[in-house]
Amino acid sequence: MKNDSPVTLIIALIFLLFPLSQVIAQPAFPPAAEITSTTKPWTRWWWMGSAIDQKNIRNTLIAYDKAGLGGVEITPIYGVKGEEANFLDYLSPQWMNMLAYTIATADSLGMQVDMNLGTGWPFGGPQVSPEYAATKLIVDQQQVRKGEKLKLQIVPQEEKNRGSAQLDHVLAFGDDGRYVDLTNKLKDGVLRWKARKTDYTLYSVFTGKTRQQVKRAAPGGKGFTLDHYSTAALNSYVQRFDSAFASLGGKPRAIFNDSYEVYGTDFTPEFFQAFRERRGYDLKPHLKELVSTGDEEIGNRIRSDYRQTLSDLLLTEFNRPWTDWANHRQFKTRLQAHGSPGNLIDLYASADIPECETFGSMPYDIPGLRREAADIRAGDADAVMLKFSSSAAHIAGKPLTSSETFTWLRDHFKTALSQCKPELEDLFLNGVNHIFLHGSTYSPDRAAWPGWKFYASVNFHPNNTIWADVPGLFSYIANCQSLLQLGTPDNEVLLYWPVYDVWDDYLKGSLFFQFKIHSLDEWLLHTKFYETANRLMGKGYSVDFISDDFISQAKVENGLLVLPGGTYKSMVIPDSDKMPLATLEKLVALKRAGANIIFAGLPESVPGFNRYQEQNETLTKLISDNRDQTQVAADPLTALNAAGIYPEALVESGLKFIRRSHDGEKIYYLVNHTPRTVDTSIPLAWTTDAVTVHDPLTGRSGRAAIRKDGSTTWVKVNIPSGRSLFLSTGKTAERSDWAYYETTGDAVPLAGEWEVNFLEGGPSLPAKTTVTELGSWTEISQDAEYFSGTAQYTLHFDRPDTAADNWQLDLGDVRESARVWLNDTYLGTAWSVPFTLKTGPLLDKNKLVIQVTNLAANRVRAKEMRGEEWKIFHEINMVNKDYQPFDATKWDPMPSGLLGKVTISPLQRVEN
Repeated sequence: MKNDSPVTLIIALIFLLFPLSQVIAQPAFPPAAEITSTTKPWTRWWWMGSAIDQKNIRNTLIAYDKAGLGGVEITPIYGVKGEEANFLDYLSPQWMNMLAYTIATADSLGMQVDMNLGTGWPFGGPQVSPEYAATKLIVDQQQVRKGEKLKLQIVPQEEKNRGSAQLDHVLAFGDDGRYVDLTNKLKDGVLRWKARKTDYTLYSVFTGKTRQQVKRAAPGGKGFTLDHYSTAALNSYVQRFDSAFASLGGKPRAIFNDSYEVYGTDFTPEFFQAFRERRGYDLKPHLKELVSTGDEEIGNRIRSDYRQTLSDLLLTEFNRPWTDWANHRQFKTRLQAHGSPGNLIDLYASADIPECETFGSMPYDIPGLRREAADIRAGDADAVMLKFSSSAAHIAGKPLTSSETFTWLRDHFKTALSQCKPELEDLFLNGVNHIFLHGSTYSPDRAAWPGWKFYASVNFHPNNTIWADVPGLFSYIANCQSLLQLGTPDNEVLLYWPVYDVWDDYLKGSLFFQFKIHSLDEWLLHTKFYETANRLMGKGYSVDFISDDFISQAKVENGLLVLPGGTYKSMVIPDSDKMPLATLEKLVALKRAGANIIFAGLPESVPGFNRYQEQNETLTKLISDNRDQTQVAADPLTALNAAGIYPEALVESGLKFIRRSHDGEKIYYLVNHTPRTVDTSIPLAWTTDAVTVHDPLTGRSGRAAIRKDGSTTWVKVNIPSGRSLFLSTGKTAERSDWAYYETTGDAVPLAGEWEVNFLEGGPSLPAKTTVTELGSWTEISQDAEYFSGTAQYTLHFDRPDTAADNWQLDLGDVRESARVWLNDTYLGTAWSVPFTLKTGPLLDKNKLVIQVTNLAANRVRAKEMRGEEWKIFHEINMVNKDYQPFDATKWDPMPSGLLGKVTISPLQRVEN
């Protein structure tokens, strides 16, 4: 709740003094879909060197709030050269005072604050002693001849491991199959032993340290990376935060754990004991097979058990205790599980807010949406990968799924708002409903333009030209999330993820396998699971993924599968090689209890090594004794239809969708990423008497034209390529009809003299000019070539001699966003493809004003061509999208302004 603190009064005064001409009124969105701090987008807020002060914190938060952000996640990182005197050590009393001030200021604005539980990434810092640092298994081998008598000092063979590695065991494997544990023959690290009867290979087993340091650490945050398989290590780590946070009263809202980038950590001091307890056998006698380089069944089975144990430890000894620790202190947790060596579904579900990530740029067939090869990284936003996080949230009953969004969408200073929108929409379509921008850098007033910058784009900050029209993007996100956070997910089909098929693979003999978003070809693409997921979703089924652990929790009520997060009508089991016996037993039991379980294939074996032959016999018998329950479906889609579980046929129109349930009704989010307008009636697999259309871009709503055909409701939609709509079922008597229009004549080019006046930006304002043909303003003069900012285009034109109920203004190729006034009435901001706005009636004589803002790239290019240095950051400094030194002098000028014809088309309203 806001209070009348001095900060609040200052903020109120600022808003009173702000020019009203700059405040854009937005139509009210559906009353049920309240805009809150959580429905608004948030941003990761990098504190460079923590060189922060109250004035700039306050001013920045006010700017963020005014633009439409609902919160910030604070991540301190490396600092700026020359600012060392202003650095604050992480968690020092001065730093904590700044955090408290930030939280209080955010509270006064109705915003919220999250923070990284560390600096940079991954978790680590000065409080991490070598004992609790990230650990690796070291196994050295040495040949011993028959009869050889040893007096041997056992030390790591690699010099770099000496001094940090702890000797645990010495094991001898004879050429005749003998195994001898020689650990009890060690004294002060010296082995005394005589090899008898055969040649042996000695395996010296050490608990080693990766020596990985925190990456991009802030002042006061440097140190070893933490052992992520140890509750003792976690408890030691959080003691520093227990003390620091004691006075914050349950704030911040949540703590954050970034993507798992703890490299090469495949061990923990208590691993052998944990392995015996969890896998049921002693690993030491099988160490030879574990570290063998051959792609053989026994070695692969033992490595599968090893990888599963790492997953178990990460989940039960770190992630779950981490969330328990946070919840006990009234914090929530946000977790990026990808990149970890564990079962992604279970790990994501261990947090209060599972979080996925997009990286790079994806292709779309939307006309006019640019994806210049020179400026992008190939994207990793695969729909199936994204659904791991949202599936975990859905089956576990977590209402929010967040995303680190737009990471390296384009090179620095080259990301347009229009290029953000389809990437954002694919996140929404795959279950994300809590967007975190990547990101925003704290940059004080004293920093010369372009200010302080994080090494990876995008930077959403008032210093960036895109900030002029970013409220349009933020409003769109808030409108979408206000509906996507309502009710509950409405997915009907579960799809089992056979993770053991990955763990049981040879994987080049590596014990530590990371499920990374950058290497999907290693573990996801080309699998039967991936193929089945895409086929189901492509045909219009709403799908969530499920793990073995969540299958064990499933129940059956009235033929529905019941999980902690909700109910499902069916579960599809893709063809897989390995499945735990307990999982198949539970699936048979669920099917016997009335659940619809569809087998697209049956496992050939149990995973792992312990008693696997005996378990395989039981598995075979289980299948044989339950042929009715384990019958393989020739086609899962046919089986679903036969069970009365039907897809949303609307996908045949080319539209993408996601569906939610709210108060017994349905909410559909529809997106058109096809290259054409979808102008038709689409079927909903839901019977309803009324449907309301909501446009999240404009905020407008209205009653849709529908017709009913049995159990299907047909809804008329007109969605241009690149646009989206929401449909909600239920009573809409209080709403007016949705306005459908059709074009009744040719587009009329708006010709004449365009007055071009450069309003704000730099490095300097080009001279005012007049043009009769529109094109890039970079061609006007060198000043204009170097200019980044906003220019105003003014045109006077006569009304076309054509009857129309409304008119559509098409701005054509806009570089990059435009605010539009017609006859001194604000029409809106065209920031996404297609750059069109409806004007309403025209006068006989009309005045059109278009304020166009370009990207910051041309001004940065000019700055570097003049030799002005701005890349003044410690550690990585600045790199381009390929992680090479950043050099804008190599760029060509980016086209800017209105590049082609501006037209206006007559529209006729079509009755509902």
